[in-house]
Amino acid sequence: MKSMSQKNKILALLIAFIIIIGVIVILAVGFQFDLKYQEAKTIQLYLQKDFEISDIKQITDEMLPNQKVVLQKVEVYEDTVSILAKDITEEQKGNIVNKVNEKYGIALETDDIEITTIPHTRGRDIIKPYMIPFIIATAIILVYMAVRYYSLGMIKTIVKTGVTIVLAQAILISVVAITRIPIGKFTIPLVLMVYVLSLLGITACLEKKLKEKKEEE
Repeated sequence: MKSMSQKNKILALLIAFIIIIGVIVILAVGFQFDLKYQEAKTIQLYLQKDFEISDIKQITDEMLPNQKVVLQKVEVYEDTVSILAKDITEEQKGNIVNKVNEKYGIALETDDIEITTIPHTRGRDIIKPYMIPFIIATAIILVYMAVRYYSLGMIKTIVKTGVTIVLAQAILISVVAITRIPIGKFTIPLVLMVYVLSLLGITACLEKKLKEKKEEE
């Protein structure tokens, strides 16, 4: 029992350490965002014909060196390419247009193509659409847990479940901040996965305690 208590203390200290470091990193430098959520610049080239993304990538790799670039086919007929990068200068735009013209035998005019600035997306704006469903689902789960494990103490069960969910998310957020994992399209699925795992963990723990209580009775 003493050994178990010691393990719990070490685990609690480790969790506290991770969260504290995570908070420091967030306050100091914030989160790392995927390019699609950073402030970036984009241009769209109407090629008027079918094309391969790999060909455009070769051009952008040459004209936008040492930059992460997101390429995407747009419009109904997918004859337009969207080029998104952290920064695109007028000179780089001109070079890209010239290379694309040369590659596909077309005559795009540099002056007709505008560099558009995409504003930075805040973290709260990413999670905002999921907040209400998340709160409703959590409320329903807490009510179920309170009823299911009533004999273990309603308030105690609700508090323990709530703390487990919050701690799991706090650890995840801290790890994301510390390791500089970019906030992007996989962030919400990762949050949901940790959410489900934390519920499975607390449920297994409560089931074990409920079984022990029944055996004692």
